[in-house]
Amino acid sequence: MKSFTYNDMQFTVEKAGNAWDIKNGAAIVAAGLFPGVADADAEAKAVALVKTIFPVGVKVVGPDVNHPITVGDIKYFPPAVNHANFVYWNKDSSSQAKW
Repeated sequence: MKSFTYNDMQFTVEKAGNAWDIKNGAAIVAAGLFPGVADADAEAKAVALVKTIFPVGVKVVGPDVNHPITVGDIKYFPPAVNHANFVYWNKDSSSQAKW
């Protein structure tokens, strides 16, 4: 069994008879793939498949609840552009911004 982390999720590639299964914890992502493929090739193919199924490249900017702006009787919350959550393209992993 091989394991890898992608987009902060842990995946395993397990031999199932002559083929391979990809799991995310107890959830099966794909089963019966790559029959007759060697261990190293199966892991590389599984990583490529997972990257296709679970794409990354998202920047999430929520409201800045710590710094509301008041205009008359109206209070509104601008975007928290300095505290965004990122899914980094080059790291294949998501993380909360550090501040």
